[in-house]
Amino acid sequence: MESAPASDHASPRTAFGALALHPAILATASTHFIVDAYTNIYAPLLPLLIPRLGLSLTMAGVLAMALQIATSVSQLGFGALADRWRPRVLLMAGPILSVVVMSGIGMAWSPLSLALVLVIGGLGGAAFHPPAAALVYRVSDHRKGLAMSVHITGGSLGQSMAPIVFVPAIVALGLHWSWLVALPGLAALALTLRTMPPIAPIAHGDRQPFSALAPFARPLTILFLVVVLRTMTASAFSTFMPVTLTSQGMSVGQASLAVSTYLFFSSVGGFIGGPLSDRYGPKRVILWSLVLAVPFLGVAPFLTGWRLAGIAAFGGFLLQSTLPVNVTYGQQIAPVSAATVSSLMMGFAWGTGALMAPLVGLIADRIGLSWALLAVSGAPLVAAVLAAFLPHPGRAVSERLA
Repeated sequence: MESAPASDHASPRTAFGALALHPAILATASTHFIVDAYTNIYAPLLPLLIPRLGLSLTMAGVLAMALQIATSVSQLGFGALADRWRPRVLLMAGPILSVVVMSGIGMAWSPLSLALVLVIGGLGGAAFHPPAAALVYRVSDHRKGLAMSVHITGGSLGQSMAPIVFVPAIVALGLHWSWLVALPGLAALALTLRTMPPIAPIAHGDRQPFSALAPFARPLTILFLVVVLRTMTASAFSTFMPVTLTSQGMSVGQASLAVSTYLFFSSVGGFIGGPLSDRYGPKRVILWSLVLAVPFLGVAPFLTGWRLAGIAAFGGFLLQSTLPVNVTYGQQIAPVSAATVSSLMMGFAWGTGALMAPLVGLIADRIGLSWALLAVSGAPLVAAVLAAFLPHPGRAVSERLA
């Protein structure tokens, strides 16, 4: 017998500022903030971890890839699990595991032990994301772009705050005491997780979640490739910007603040993109954001200091405005298996794009970071060409149902 959906268990609405969104969206966005803040500890600490563990830029990229596989690629499995099993268990346990394990990053004594911390902590974050995005989609009304923007912006703001919150704290405490930063995260989770509403899995009968998506394979594949290319560019800049800036003479603290600026403006872009897609359509927002971001990201690697950070931040603002749009677009194209679709567009695609981090590091070891980042900044143009072939959501669904 099919259980009642989450919206039936948590129907009362509350004012989320002037937005009047469902209270579940505030709960997931707040938890998303915490989870993504802790899973973003690694890159800002690279200037300290590289000399301590003797990491090359290639190895730093490999470790970034391992984190992304655990945090993002594995979401595909967690999404399918959430559609059939107990999504609320994943919503509760994932964030706790992520906060506890990622806080131990400073205790790593070798590249292998650091990899274990990143993978285990990343899996905790991965367990949370698909059921959370599915919950947001199910309890939101016609303003699904706005609702997903609020949720994803929570995570993006968490990422942007990590460098300026955790790095100074860990530098002051010493790497061996990094586990202490878990305490405020656990305290915050004690508040946010208590307000998480019940959510039932979606019944598919005998069909697996992936089988239910088969009729929508072509548009989902195109959208997947668009997200991969966009993520490849964004990940390269966020991963290697601290190394670039410190090599130019910035302190670790200044470089962390610069990266936080980049990530903050990226999160603002993500918040704006959702409402814009509600008004103008997701395809149009995706196309314009990809094309307009390229000139800024292409110029940024050849600047220095705060000029580099500022131009890259504006490019990130444009590029990342499609973050919530891609998720809701995928759910609208294929209105089945919400957690699986979310994991495909928000997790698996992000992780696949981030798999290019070792390649960027390898190129940078040979020709320099500036040229490597210039090369990857052209990827959004390829993504824009692919996006031109995307259908309108309503048309895609009607064609499949005809």
